[in-house]
Amino acid sequence: MSSEFDSYSSSYDALLKDPIRDRFVRDSGFFHRRKWLLLRDFLRRRRFPAKQARWLDVGCGKGELLRLGRDSFREAVGCDPSLEMLKDCGGLQIRHQTDPSALPFEDSSVDVVTAVCVYHHLAPAEQRAVTGEARRVLRPGGIFAIFEHNPWNPATRIIVGRTPVDANAVLLTAGQVRRIMRAAGLTPVKTTNYLFLPERLFGVMGRLEDWLAAVPAGGQFAVFATRAAQ
Repeated sequence: MSSEFDSYSSSYDALLKDPIRDRFVRDSGFFHRRKWLLLRDFLRRRRFPAKQARWLDVGCGKGELLRLGRDSFREAVGCDPSLEMLKDCGGLQIRHQTDPSALPFEDSSVDVVTAVCVYHHLAPAEQRAVTGEARRVLRPGGIFAIFEHNPWNPATRIIVGRTPVDANAVLLTAGQVRRIMRAAGLTPVKTTNYLFLPERLFGVMGRLEDWLAAVPAGGQFAVFATRAAQ
């Protein structure tokens, strides 16, 4: 995966363009903002002390999500297998992930881990390994959030099917993600479906997405899990 994304890095934004996707948003930053809002709101509802926490974004790419959320945490760090993608992470704390199945962080060293649209690029064995690694680096009581494309949404399947960077993608359902988490010793506590509304409507009708969050029909979903407190 690292060499694949190294080759995509210089034209990454252009390769993501799609007629359906481009009608849904004014710019791709909306997708990153939606994910950050979901993570922020989840932590707030749980009264999670983010300002005292260390956050790790796995497969951070060019660092878009880290830049949105870093000021809300004591420390924000990222890792990615692609050195070319990491070259755009200026000003961020990042580490090169030399092994796609291993995270370059110490045991029980972070409080929140995110993986945004990473798992559909991994083979099943790598998915299990990375989830186990997420549990390893999490402190007891920590949070792991996986964000993924929803294979039940027809528009998502069309877009993914013709996007070059997703040429080898195999989409997962939320149920599959929860099973992977449980197998690694994590406890799924919430699944949220989102991207029902295009950007222009979300600005005025965002509450509607809250009401639809349990309906597995949005463009993407997020599964939040915890590592048991000891």
